Amino acid sequence: MFTGIVTDIGEIVGFTPTAQGQLHRLRIACRYDQTTIADGASIACNGVCLTVVASGVAGSKTWFDVDAAAETLALTTAKHWKLGTKLNLERALKIGDELGGHIVAGHADGIATIVSREDLPDMARFELSTTRELARFIATKGSITLDGVSLTVNTVTDVIFSVLIIPHTLDVTTIGGWKTGAEVNIEVDLMARYAARLTEMK
Repeated sequence: MFTGIVTDIGEIVGFTPTAQGQLHRLRIACRYDQTTIADGASIACNGVCLTVVASGVAGSKTWFDVDAAAETLALTTAKHWKLGTKLNLERALKIGDELGGHIVAGHADGIATIVSREDLPDMARFELSTTRELARFIATKGSITLDGVSLTVNTVTDVIFSVLIIPHTLDVTTIGGWKTGAEVNIEVDLMARYAARLTEMK
């Protein structure tokens, strides 16, 4: 489990397609202490929970390897990742950690497309569109995870929703580089999903 609070920005420094392109072995450079990264650990990369298969140090940077499998490549923006791609990173939640965002599984539900970006004096406003299937779980003032970042929904109109991003979040995540037309990973709030399921069962 995660909280959607990004703790580092990583960069893909190694990229090896395997199994006829159905599996990508990624090497991601970061600033984490390598001694704290165990093989088998879970790290959310742009909101996608991936399993560490190796780690080490090169120069002044820590690196860790993960495999992005066929389903991940099909359902998330991982299919667009390449050498140099920057990723929002978050280590798995530990018992006793501060829950600064909201409960995030790291299992992306799909993709949202940035419809517009408006840079305001003290923040940025993004409008995004998603599928009707996912839009039913998105509510004004509810929580949403975009590329691994826990955010509050500002407005919702049909399949279009907006978020307001404060300067700190623009500085410490990849959101500052988002552009109109780009795709981002989306994970809807678990509570919204369960509430919808309970309603369906009545």
